[in-house]
Amino acid sequence: MEAEARYTLVGTIVLIASLLLVVGLLWLAGGANRVAYRQYTIYFSHQSMDGLDIGSAVKMRGIKVGVVDSYQFAGGGQNAVRMDIKVAQDTPIRSNAVALVKRNIVTGLATIEIRNPDATSPLLTEVLPNERYPVIAEGKSDLDNVANAVSQMAENGAQVLDKMNLLLSDANRKGISDTIQNLQAISANLADNKQALNAAIKSVHDAADEFRVASVSITQAATSAESSIQSVGKNADGAIKQATSAMENLQRQTTDVSNRLQGLAEIGTLEFTSVSRDLRSSADSVSTAGQRLSNPRGILFGTGKQQPGPGEK
Repeated sequence: MEAEARYTLVGTIVLIASLLLVVGLLWLAGGANRVAYRQYTIYFSHQSMDGLDIGSAVKMRGIKVGVVDSYQFAGGGQNAVRMDIKVAQDTPIRSNAVALVKRNIVTGLATIEIRNPDATSPLLTEVLPNERYPVIAEGKSDLDNVANAVSQMAENGAQVLDKMNLLLSDANRKGISDTIQNLQAISANLADNKQALNAAIKSVHDAADEFRVASVSITQAATSAESSIQSVGKNADGAIKQATSAMENLQRQTTDVSNRLQGLAEIGTLEFTSVSRDLRSSADSVSTAGQRLSNPRGILFGTGKQQPGPGEK
């Protein structure tokens, strides 16, 4: 009975230890990952997946922040590879982040590099329809940029070669040869007519000297004409000032005469009024004298007793 009890106790302890080991393995495999990591999806359409495998490193600014969890062809008519990655929770993956493949030229091993063009953008948390995790956009690697530049240079070089071949065609070569021959003939003619050319050059030089002298004469004439014009302008200015002064004097004299005529008119009016008044007084005197002469008896004997007027007694 004691041996069976010991075996039972040992079996129980082994069973409990096995259960604890299984639980620990399950926690390490699943629970810890769910707690410590966040998962994202990347679609690679232009970059090669050569050198990448499950467990390959995911880096940000050269620091390993996660690993490749799985990858497969996207399907649905897309020429892309769908790759799921898991990164540490504290990794700041922004909404404008891009993912690219960096490959070691010596070893050929590749890693996933995540870059944030704008560190102020919000964190990437939105999950698109029909997706399990947030999607990080695909970027362009440095090798792709170099390859594109080299390809562009190759295309430009090919275009330059095509243009050179077109320039050096048979027809163009013949034209260039004819042009060179014509230049040689012209050079020979110039050498034969060297004296005539020297004479022509001397004539041109003499004509230039004469033109220079004529230019000096024209300049002097223009200077004299300018002086004359300035003198005439000054004289005209003086004449205008004199005419202005004469007009001002004439205006003052005209104003004086007008004032005097106005004064004479006022004096004549007053004298005419006085004469009219005197004439009226004389007329009244003559009328009174006439009335007296019309009654001779009154003049000889006096007026006598006056008749009472109306209402008098």
